[in-house]
Amino acid sequence: MGEVTDDEPRDELPPQRAQPSYTPAVRIPTELYRPSLALLTDLYQLTMAYAYWKSGMEELQAAFHLFFRRNPFAGGFTIACGLEYAIDLLESLRFEAEDLAYLAEVRGSDGEKLFAAAFLDHLASMRLACDVDAVPEGTVVFPLEPLVRVTGPIVHAQLVETPLLNLINFQSLIATKAARVVSAARGDPVLEFGLRRAQGFDGGLAASRAAWVGGCAATSNVMAGRLFGIPVSGTHGHSWVMAFDDELSAFRAYAEALPNNCTFLVDTYDTREGVRHAIEVGRELRARGHEMLGVRLDSGDLAWLSSEARKMLDEGGFENARILVSNELDEHLVASLKEQGAAISGWGVGTRLATGHPDAALGGVFKLTAVRRPGEAWRPKVKLSEQPIKTSIPGVLQTRRFFGDAEAVADVIYDEGMPPATPVTMVDPLDPTRRRTIPEGSASRDLLVPIFRSGRRVYDPPPLLEVRKRVSDELSRFHSGVKRFVNPHRFPVGLERGLHDLRTRLILEARAGAGLS
Repeated sequence: MGEVTDDEPRDELPPQRAQPSYTPAVRIPTELYRPSLALLTDLYQLTMAYAYWKSGMEELQAAFHLFFRRNPFAGGFTIACGLEYAIDLLESLRFEAEDLAYLAEVRGSDGEKLFAAAFLDHLASMRLACDVDAVPEGTVVFPLEPLVRVTGPIVHAQLVETPLLNLINFQSLIATKAARVVSAARGDPVLEFGLRRAQGFDGGLAASRAAWVGGCAATSNVMAGRLFGIPVSGTHGHSWVMAFDDELSAFRAYAEALPNNCTFLVDTYDTREGVRHAIEVGRELRARGHEMLGVRLDSGDLAWLSSEARKMLDEGGFENARILVSNELDEHLVASLKEQGAAISGWGVGTRLATGHPDAALGGVFKLTAVRRPGEAWRPKVKLSEQPIKTSIPGVLQTRRFFGDAEAVADVIYDEGMPPATPVTMVDPLDPTRRRTIPEGSASRDLLVPIFRSGRRVYDPPPLLEVRKRVSDELSRFHSGVKRFVNPHRFPVGLERGLHDLRTRLILEARAGAGLS
């Protein structure tokens, strides 16, 4: 008897014929909640904003950068994702009456109101006035590179930290996981069906979107299909079979109800017997002018069972029927099954995709890197740490990607106030003895592009199909070693030499000022 698992999806890969196109006409994430998500933040963002305001520092300009310190999944790359969500939130950012009424009742440790009424009036009139630059969704990025740069009034920039991290971190994690699973599948379609195991319905929707960006062929999440225009498809679970007196009757009833959507789950009782029943009903379907799409395996030795199922289907005249599998899959299991020669033509991946297993989060951070008074030049700032990886990079930063004949060869982080001279010399931020000079004339592009200027959006997010294609195009420009799962090649990312020298000087000055030299 086949093992019944709790991870069974109710949905499968889409039929091979095209589905009707659907163009979503909604705003995400604000449709799911309310016009303003101003309180989607940590309290300390508001207390800092209040202290800036009360100290007369609200006119101070600040530069913040969102970045991460290591690739997830012990991998060699990360896919940037979630920017469209962030744009939607920033464009609608307002403190509404009910927000301010709530904040007016927040108390300090002495029981007194935490925020002065005049500050709440200031929040009521606040409209985002920052410049925001970001890497487009679907871009391959690496540790320490800024994914988002926010420059503008320090109160405004501080208040967007938490929501930006929330939106960018999670979707970048899931898009990266999806890209890895899709790579392991080597051209076979991958279906995302993680909604039931996702962290809440909003997490499930964001995961479905990011998985589609990362290359998945479809989702089981019907709301994600409506909101994002992702292909959806569905068949049945074990409960359908168990509701009937026998498996053959269940398959026949399903074929009668949905003759154009028949992928039969065959492991409720005995997998090989289930394949025989699927073939029998498939012949009945064919006699009525319909075709069985395939079978799905959800337990047992998937390599052996898929080979057995393939032989049975071929001998039964169903050479084109697909064999789909599920059951706690991830990129490593998919790769292993491919290496074993499993006769699998589609992969249903749920829990380990939608939750970013085994990494709980991307670990992105949002750090202050420069300040200035209106009309003055930027003054770079550096944060020290006992851990070298946590010592920040000062300045108003940009990343320039350099290319050889066919591949990306290096990324150089530089301060926009000090454009790189040619030839460009890059310095490893963790080992200053490691240096590399980029050949003159190398093709390049800057990764951060303008999104907002003085709070006004100047960028139109591309359709998700375009973002999805960007992922595959971007990955094709990197050496295969960067994309391998075990001990991936470390893609060269360094500081432009002038920025490295500036950072070193600021670190020495900060240590001397703290009595640490």
